[in-house]
Parts: sequence; structure tokens; C-alpha cells
Amino acid sequence: MKVPVVIMRGGTSKGVFLNHAHMPKNESLWEPFLLDVMGSPDQRQIDGLGGANSLTSKAAIIKKADSPDFDVEYTFAQVSIDQQMVDFKGNCGNISAAVGPYAIEQGLVQPQEPITTVRIWNTNTKKLIVAEVEVENGRVKVEGQCAIPGVPGTGSPIYLSFTQAEGAVTGKLFPTGNPIDMIKANGRLIPVSIVDVANPLVFVRAKDIGLTGTELPADFTASKLQELEEIRSIAAEMCKFADRKEATLKSPAVPKLTIVAAPTDYTDLTGTYRKAADMDLSIRMMSMQKPHQALAITGAICTTAAAFLPDTVLSELIDIKREVLRLAHPGGIIETKAEFVAGHISAIKVVRTARMILEGYVYTKSHYTLASQLA
Repeated sequence: MKVPVVIMRGGTSKGVFLNHAHMPKNESLWEPFLLDVMGSPDQRQIDGLGGANSLTSKAAIIKKADSPDFDVEYTFAQVSIDQQMVDFKGNCGNISAAVGPYAIEQGLVQPQEPITTVRIWNTNTKKLIVAEVEVENGRVKVEGQCAIPGVPGTGSPIYLSFTQAEGAVTGKLFPTGNPIDMIKANGRLIPVSIVDVANPLVFVRAKDIGLTGTELPADFTASKLQELEEIRSIAAEMCKFADRKEATLKSPAVPKLTIVAAPTDYTDLTGTYRKAADMDLSIRMMSMQKPHQALAITGAICTTAAAFLPDTVLSELIDIKREVLRLAHPGGIIETKAEFVAGHISAIKVVRTARMILEGYVYTKSHYTLASQLA
């Protein structure tokens, strides 16, 4: 079956973008359809568009918004590589960066020069994301001088503002009601903070699990990854996403296990030496049970919000002196900016780049009745 698709890079992720009209009319078929498109389950995703990595096994479904308060509605899907499942629970901030450009190029939003503001309603988290996209001669501008860690070269900056993002998935800032919980894993008690802003994260201090916080993805042993997944699975149960014994299968994407440490010198994946003085926090995140090569944008948003909260596991690691926060991850350092109204965070802003890589068709193995065929 021939289905129109666009492949876009958003930040440090890459995904398949589909118009809502080109999805199965029956939403219960969305999961098998996306598995078909991506070539899952298969470690290599050899028979589909997936890139055999959690950062490239993602999909975005976009439609013109029904409400005048938004421009487009966007649903994110994390497609498992080796399991027959698709996780719709959370959002991906990096993929969100490509939604504005996609909407403009596909005619869902009227371009305005020099900046087109796209109001994006994320259906996963029921939250508003505002994208500011540079436009030139009626087209999305791709070239520019903005560089982001984890992506070669430079591009036109896209500013994303995540507004009132608390309780994005669980409905609560602290899903358990506590700023710190004790989790028993690997035979010992470990303090964690579960915070839900843009996406739920379970924060654990590196020193509490025998790490330094400067590790690169290749430094994590299989036994350490298993220990981290045990912590994450217990947190998933505490968030009521799934039983701890089934969390890896039923809720693999959220909460996201996030290791934090005080600023420390390290060498990143590009070979660049990073000094502690240039960062406010060292952070290492897991993505679908594997070490993230950089940092999820929703992870950066949640970490920024958590940094301003008292009595969490981050409190002793970070000393907030300014609105711009510098987060050091395996790919480099990302900056976020918190915007305040009456002493409370109203939005958190990050800068990304994005571009269209391919526009064409994907041929599925099975037949599906698409929404556009019934229009």
C-alpha cells in the first residue's frame, strides 16, 4: 500500500511525519500501521523506515487544528525497535522542533516572514508548544549559523517554548506526591525524584548508583543498564503506568531514567573537552533502555523545571543563579531559559534546528483504510 510520508530531522532525532488524513481511519490500527512503516519488530528495522536506534524510530502525526487556539495538532509515537508496541504516552521535544517546519511546508500554516509562529497542541501531553520558525521567500529557512550538540553542521534556529508543562503525562508535578522517594533496587535503597514537566523523568544521583555522571554511552555495562531499568520500572509502577515486571514492555519510554551529577570536567562524544565552569549540571539520560547519545528536549525541559524545585535530589547539585541553565550531556552542552510570571515558571524555551530530508511514499506490507479514503 502506497502512503505519503515525509522524513524530517528535528534536533537530535529523526522521524517519519504523516498527515493525519494518511493514517488509518480506525485508530486501533495506528500501532500495527506504524510498526509496518518502521519495520518493527526487528533489531535492524531492515524492512521499514526505522534507523535501528530509538532516536530514529519515531513518528509524528499532524493535522490542522480544530480549535482556533492552535494551528496544528501533533501526536508523537515512539516505535519500539524489537517489540511489537508503539508508545503514545509522552512527547519528544526534538521531534517537536520539526512540527512547525512541516506544517508550513505542507500548507497547514500560512507562512509569515521573517518569523512564522506555529501554535502546536501536543495531544500526548495536552500541552501547548509554541515554535518560532524563520521563513524566507515563502519557504522555511534551513540555512543558518545555529549549531546544536549532536548534529553536524549548522542551520536556521527554531525556538520552542513549552508552556505550563507541569503534569504533562500524569497530571501532577510530583506523580507520587513526594519530591523524593526511596526505591529499593539491586539490594539497596536509592533516593529518586520523579518529576513530570513536559515528560515524566525519574532523577537519580550518579553517586547513589556508583557512577560519576561523566560516563559516555559506551561506558555503561549491561549489568548497570539492567540496574537502571529496574529503578525506572519501579518508578513506572509508582506513576501507575505499568506493573514493574511489565514496565519494560508496556511503558518503555516513560518515565525516562535520568542520572544527574554536579558539574565535572569531561570529554564529550565529539572529543571536545568540557570544563565544569561551563555547565550548571551534568546529566545522562536513558532512551528506551539504552544510553541517550545527547539529551531529550523534554528531558531538558523537565530538568530545568526540577532545578528550581526545592528538596529534590537535584537540590544539592545545582545552584541556580540565573534564568539560563547549562546542561552537560554526552553530546555537549545545551542551554535552556526559564520564563517567569509572578515568581512561577510560565514557559521554558530551547533552541533547535530541523530540516526535511525526504518527501515521498512508503509502501506498507498490509492494507489499511486511511482516513482520506473515507473523506
